Amino acid sequence: MPSLKEIKTRIASVNNTRKITSAMKMVASSKLHHAQTAIQNMLPYENMLEHILKSFLISVPEVQTIYNVERPVLRRVALVVFSSNSSLCGGFNSNVIKKMLQAIDEYHSQGVKDVVVYPVGRKVAEKVKKLGIPFEGPFLELADKPNAQGCTQIASGLMEKYAKGEIDRVELVFHHFKSAGSQILLRRTLLPIDINTELGALNDRDLSSNMVTAKAQEYLRKKGQDVSGREVQGRVINDDFIVEPDLTTVLSSLIPKLLHLMVYTALLDSNASEHAARMVAMQTATDNADEILRDLNLQYNKSRQQAITSELLDIVGGQAR
Repeated sequence: MPSLKEIKTRIASVNNTRKITSAMKMVASSKLHHAQTAIQNMLPYENMLEHILKSFLISVPEVQTIYNVERPVLRRVALVVFSSNSSLCGGFNSNVIKKMLQAIDEYHSQGVKDVVVYPVGRKVAEKVKKLGIPFEGPFLELADKPNAQGCTQIASGLMEKYAKGEIDRVELVFHHFKSAGSQILLRRTLLPIDINTELGALNDRDLSSNMVTAKAQEYLRKKGQDVSGREVQGRVINDDFIVEPDLTTVLSSLIPKLLHLMVYTALLDSNASEHAARMVAMQTATDNADEILRDLNLQYNKSRQQAITSELLDIVGGQAR
């Protein structure tokens, strides 16, 4: 059995660790709030832009651009993969990397051997470099400080290569932020533009809470409707369009804006998911530290009581002699 001094030293060590994890949880909670605000400010613009462009492309089926036509043969595919620059966020990075490798294996099995990765975040950048996977970038600063300008540069470069035929398909691999206790790993097609996806299909985020308690997570798992508690209503597509000045000019303006925004949305989702995952991980670590402290205090009290009892027995035995 360890001595009282050893138990006391371990209690102090666990206490110090608990202070760190508790502080990191509070920092992650604050950053998550800012990330939720950024998504909330961007959502109205994203919803309206997606609605306008996809409604237009659906309503005018004769409209054909190089960006919304599926390539019959895939020779080269690009994956834009979003991770974090730091760790201590549970399985956030490992799950993204696993999803990326799964996507690469799928394309290889289909005969597409040329797959290039655009890593956004240090963790995925280190992994692709270690495995010898071709990559562009990396774009490390965006993982810590999301900004629309950096996403525009990525999307513009991909559009240019897609238009020249250097890339035949582009996918985004990222965590979609549903709530503080639920992040869904997704693969979303960026190019060609998929007009068959439901409008606002990813508008199921709960941006009003950062609760990560066991009851909250159980509630999110069991709830089958929209996590925000609001009913999801369909929007009627308006197909009465008057195009000014001409069709080519309108599409050349709307399509780049949508693609830039899709990359920016994925970045904001990934950023919010990272902070939520770190908050959950630090909350779990803090709870584990509390449990260890309870066991150590119980062990310390038992050992202390045993030591006192032994001393009393020695004193009583000495007097009897």
